Amino acid sequence: MRAGDELAPLEVAVTRTLIIAGALASRDYQDVHHDPEAARAKGSPDIFMNILTTNGLVGRYVTDRLGPTAVLRRVAIRLGAPNHPGDTMVLRGTVEEVDGETAVVRVSGENGIGRHVTGTVTVTVTVPGAREAEAE
Repeated sequence: MRAGDELAPLEVAVTRTLIIAGALASRDYQDVHHDPEAARAKGSPDIFMNILTTNGLVGRYVTDRLGPTAVLRRVAIRLGAPNHPGDTMVLRGTVEEVDGETAVVRVSGENGIGRHVTGTVTVTVTVPGAREAEAE
């Protein structure tokens, strides 16, 4: 893992089930995340994904791409265009800096109407056998 490395993209199908399940799992019972009529009454064309679901997807993206020894240390994101049912979000990432086993990955996610999420993820990736080799 080196600064400048690009992570393979991940396509996430934004389904009604994903949006509602993510809101329920994170105990976000705001009606705009599960009730289309309420969402429309508040100016949205449909329900939309909450920030905690996006946060989880960003974390999953980075740990899936960096392997089973990757441990999240910090996830800092900002939302933009909402994720509505029927769209696809494509997550992409670039390693910005590396200091030993710790890396900062810049992540962005685009959907059909624009950029849904931007942010950084700080992650520690332990290379099996590396500590033993350093001790020798």
